[in-house]
Amino acid sequence: MAIISKYAVALLACSVFASTHGFAPATPSQLALSNKSASATTSTQLYIIGPMIRKMREEKEAKNMPMANPDEAKVEAPGLRVGVNAWKWPPVWPYDSNFFKRKSEMTGKDNANPMMNMMNPMEALEKKDVADVDENLFNSLKWWEENKEVTTDLDERVVAKISSHYSFYLRDGMSVLELGAAENSYLPEGLKLNKHVGVGAVKSQMEANPSITESFVVDLNDVVEDEGVKSEELADLGRDTFDAVIMANTIDFLINPREVFKSSWRALKPGGIMIVPFLAKDAYAEKFDEAFTKQWRDMTDDQHMWVGGSFFQFSAGEGWEGLKGFDISPEDAKQLGAEESVLDKLKQTDKDLPPGAYVVQARKNFEAEEVDESDLEGYIKSKMWMLPTLEDRDKKLVVPRLARAYEALDTQEEKERMLGHFDSLPKIYASLIKMDQFAFTFSMQAQLAADLVGDPDFTGSDIQINNMKMGLGLRKPSADFWAPVGKLTAAMQPEEKVNLLAYIVPRFGSDDPTQQEALSAFVSGLEPTFEVIRSKCPNMKESDVQLVGSELLASEVLVPGRSNREEFALWLGSLTDVDLEFILAKRNSFKEDATKELEAFQKERADEEQAITDRRTQIQEQVAYARENRTTIFNPRTGKIEQVEPPKKGILGTGIELPFGN
Repeated sequence: MAIISKYAVALLACSVFASTHGFAPATPSQLALSNKSASATTSTQLYIIGPMIRKMREEKEAKNMPMANPDEAKVEAPGLRVGVNAWKWPPVWPYDSNFFKRKSEMTGKDNANPMMNMMNPMEALEKKDVADVDENLFNSLKWWEENKEVTTDLDERVVAKISSHYSFYLRDGMSVLELGAAENSYLPEGLKLNKHVGVGAVKSQMEANPSITESFVVDLNDVVEDEGVKSEELADLGRDTFDAVIMANTIDFLINPREVFKSSWRALKPGGIMIVPFLAKDAYAEKFDEAFTKQWRDMTDDQHMWVGGSFFQFSAGEGWEGLKGFDISPEDAKQLGAEESVLDKLKQTDKDLPPGAYVVQARKNFEAEEVDESDLEGYIKSKMWMLPTLEDRDKKLVVPRLARAYEALDTQEEKERMLGHFDSLPKIYASLIKMDQFAFTFSMQAQLAADLVGDPDFTGSDIQINNMKMGLGLRKPSADFWAPVGKLTAAMQPEEKVNLLAYIVPRFGSDDPTQQEALSAFVSGLEPTFEVIRSKCPNMKESDVQLVGSELLASEVLVPGRSNREEFALWLGSLTDVDLEFILAKRNSFKEDATKELEAFQKERADEEQAITDRRTQIQEQVAYARENRTTIFNPRTGKIEQVEPPKKGILGTGIELPFGN
């Protein structure tokens, strides 16, 4: 073992040396050494050197392999690297505030290695955002104004690549909003826009830009959380106004990217495109390092593309479509990064090589304007794209439940009232996110939210939200209602308590005095109701006693005009033990049926999604076939339909036919 270990170290050292000298023929002395220790080292070479080199090659190949299908590449600008179906996202916003801090704002603790956070998870969880004004807080507008003489000065090869990319998507007559505007927009020569609004940090730089028709100084890092950029000028530009939003070399300086992308989404017309070019992380580090965020300094260019894509995803979700990533680096820049070793990088001294250049982009999806009963979930999803507070995970959980709640309503008036309550979801979730996720699961949160919004009497008023908090234990319960209700229903299952809570909360906040009387009758009638059921069904479990009693009382007494407390007592007294057991059995079977119905509903939805996927694949195949056999093509650079030579038949297009069928 000692001999093998000795040679394993030697072989590892040789493998590092070989990375700079290639796999040259062995010298006589090396052959002699090899012959002396062949038996000891053959297996070591096989299991150490071979797999290590193979893994390195596979990683390089995987890194350089485009994650987009050929059909996508045919209809997009050159350099498509990441296609629509390649992106994968976590269920919630994955970044903490330190991720977007500037160097001057970082403390020693903030700069801790991520591995240390993994080794000390409790310490990482205890980190809090500091609300107080920090004396080291970076002032974006002040910094850029003080450094206004320092310009980006991109390599002309990079400028040509960005301009060429823009030319594929921008057309004469368009209205364009540019965020992070300065002295150069890198637009294609000869492009004639109808309107080009610049939003940047330095007025004099934008005034020097000949393309910009009007400009505003706006701090893109000054935002209203979960809403957008805090700027009256930007808001006054209107919603659904621009054909395109461009934001070149700006993403690296944003500390609140979600809000910037939300504002961009609002400004775009449906179908409009947002194009976000950025350069390699070291492209202008010497000039603007102080303004870079931590994520830009710490992450690689490949990671930057995925982070940039996540800003689209977590700003409006499916409100964006066609999210793609491009590598538009000049050829020299690509060659610099290809097949180079660590020592090659250390020896590299050519400062004239251009930096890498990349783009992430997506289009604004079309929001449903009217309820489509055949695609109710699609309509509800579109209404939730820009809702604040809810994470993508929450939206995915609550949407199918909202659809079911909508379908369960009896009248069109009730359905319209429910649709008007969607705006109350952020207020509900602002409270729910404070709940223990293990005791009160995300699914339970979604069910409570859907049940509340689905109740025609729920408006999301402060009184109702306050009572929801008391019912959840997030606020001290009222002595006259929530304290006794919580005590008397303590044996109920959490899911059943959620149902009861969703039924009670909408009854608060009414100006109707009979509703207040009904609430009082409910809380005072709980204990007598339970006593009657216990006496009639002595073997019934206490949790079932509380379930049956609370739901019977709520359904009859809580809604004014149905039954008063005395009428309910007479009706309950007339029930036999068989009646009560039957009600419990029906209640449980209803729950089981609802579970089965939900499973069937989910399967039906999955089948529909698969059918859509199959249909999309079929269309793509038809488009590919038509593209291969077409005689004319639209040239986006000239804007004209042009003739193309039809493909030749035979072997590889040579015209040579095989003597047998295909």
